[in-house]
Amino acid sequence: MLKTIRISLSFLFFSLIVIFFLDFTGVLPHEFHAMEMIQFVPALLAMHWVIIFVLLVLTALFGRVYCSSICPMGVYQDIVGWLRKKCTNKKHKKKYKYLPALNILRWSFLGATIVAFLFGFSFLVGLLDPYSAFGRMIVHLFKPAYLAGNNLLAALLIPVGNYTFYKVGIYMLSLSSTVIALATFIIISIMAWRNGRIYCNTVCPVGTLLGFISKHALYQIRFDSESCTLCGRCARACKASCIDFKNMTVDTSRCVNCFNCIEECKESGLRYKKSTVNRQPSTVNRRRFFTALALTALATGKMLADVTLRLGPKKEVGRKQPIMPPGAFDFDKFSRQCTSCHLCVSKCPAQIIKPSFLEYGIGGIMQPMLDFKHLFCNYDCTICSEACPTGALTHLDQDTKHHTQIGRVQLYLENCIVYTDETSCGACSEHCPTQAVHMVSYKGHLTIPEINPNICVGCGGCEFICPAQPWKAIFVEGLTTHNTIEIKHEDAKEVEVDGFGF
Repeated sequence: MLKTIRISLSFLFFSLIVIFFLDFTGVLPHEFHAMEMIQFVPALLAMHWVIIFVLLVLTALFGRVYCSSICPMGVYQDIVGWLRKKCTNKKHKKKYKYLPALNILRWSFLGATIVAFLFGFSFLVGLLDPYSAFGRMIVHLFKPAYLAGNNLLAALLIPVGNYTFYKVGIYMLSLSSTVIALATFIIISIMAWRNGRIYCNTVCPVGTLLGFISKHALYQIRFDSESCTLCGRCARACKASCIDFKNMTVDTSRCVNCFNCIEECKESGLRYKKSTVNRQPSTVNRRRFFTALALTALATGKMLADVTLRLGPKKEVGRKQPIMPPGAFDFDKFSRQCTSCHLCVSKCPAQIIKPSFLEYGIGGIMQPMLDFKHLFCNYDCTICSEACPTGALTHLDQDTKHHTQIGRVQLYLENCIVYTDETSCGACSEHCPTQAVHMVSYKGHLTIPEINPNICVGCGGCEFICPAQPWKAIFVEGLTTHNTIEIKHEDAKEVEVDGFGF
């Protein structure tokens, strides 16, 4: 029964998270965003203390149930293990075995993550966060395949009059993020295939932190010495490699409560029950436990103090400052709280949010930025800010979005085709929702762009549509702090481009 409940919950959480990442049509109600909000690191960075409290209480009562059923990366490793079981011949099936805890590595990864957070090196935090790593795998590896399947169905059905599916563009959002996602997928898949949940128990900082609490959980898997026959079946079924059947002990700091051992034991030698053993931790273990709590408290204090260190020089590529997504507001807050899960990248209907490389500096590798190569930011769209689970993007309503300046328009007339070719254009003005770009008389019979950066919202419509080659005549420069602007009613207008209302 316990294993059935665990599998059902795991399937529910995993399916909803994956579907929410893949859903590009908005079929799922926004309420399903709660699946992302209850992930440990995003909730911690967003300071959702109720969620953190609930997760910690669940761990203190029942052990690492978060790792078992809620974390999508943990469930993915279970799927790999299940595939190994199904694909391997019975004669050559590899059984798990007890492995001593690699505490030095566990402490090193956890300590490195905390130190990286304290010094603003968000890249390492996002790299090791299991939810964010899983999100990148979905966005950069599985979603393109999903979209390709959608386009194939569209190609087959549209000619016969069925418009259930429609063709969508497929782009490589970032070579560096794709390579990192692919490396993560390969490494974790191999680790899970060979050693089950070793990633959770050695590399994952969330697993290590929750392991300190689960070691003293109220309910634990325990041996019944009177029933156990020392057959070792439990240890061979334990994907966490934490059961030492010879000494009848379970390392509850690494146990992920999969309950495989209980199901495998035919003599009821293992039971999940309230712990009655008087566990007095050694001085070393007690010191380690409170050191971890102290480091966590320091990290939380750092977050509340709203102070961070920005690392690395910016790389000038057309614009000097990258454009942060709407709702970021302040670079320090954004860079500190973003874990590069790429949910905003996946949910953006215009597909203009892409992972950065060195645009934000070394510490901001993979964090999202806007790119107007294929389209521009919908004037009324607030989906990315609604999707963000960490609070790196503050939720915006439409009115706030209309008055938020995420970038400022820049104009180089020497590149404008009206100036160079003396031909009519005006596309940039037609695509500006606030008329920060407008046309003025030029050489009698022509009009040429003129800008008012003070009322520009930075949507990128002008940059996207500008036909000047090889360099744009107009583009949007990013801001380290988003501004609130006032737009007179007569300045704003409505345009329709490619089915998007602005």
